[in-house]
Amino acid sequence: MQKITPFFWYAKEAEEAANFYVSIFPDSRITRVVTMPTESPSGPAGSVKVVDFVLFGQSFSAMSAAHQEQFNHAISMVVNCETQEEIDRYWDALLAGGGSTEACGWLRDRYGVAWQITPTALVDMMNDPDPAKGKRAADAMMKMIKLDIAALQAAYEGKA
Repeated sequence: MQKITPFFWYAKEAEEAANFYVSIFPDSRITRVVTMPTESPSGPAGSVKVVDFVLFGQSFSAMSAAHQEQFNHAISMVVNCETQEEIDRYWDALLAGGGSTEACGWLRDRYGVAWQITPTALVDMMNDPDPAKGKRAADAMMKMIKLDIAALQAAYEGKA
């Protein structure tokens, strides 16, 4: 068991959300579903459910317990992508069923969780010793919704 596990609190859809996420990412699975055997502030025995799951080999937990705070941008999930095909696949899958796009590679899935679908090359571009190259890449990113590796590379190289 890892020492630190990200934990998501949903009003009622923890198991549904976990199943959605494991259907998207490789090396992912539900590892345990537990219902609260006693009454809690969130409801009677059996109404609170904790779901443990794995995404890309990383453990997560989620709970359905009503009255949760809304997810916000203070915590988001970053998916580092090597190719445009990966970006497109995860972008489309996470938006399925009611997600919404934001800016600069961010989206919210249908449960309200914020995700950043990011090409790994972007940080290298923005960290280039030539500040003009990094600025061009960052400026291009700021104009995008879903990130486009070829367009970022063209801007970085001064070809856009």
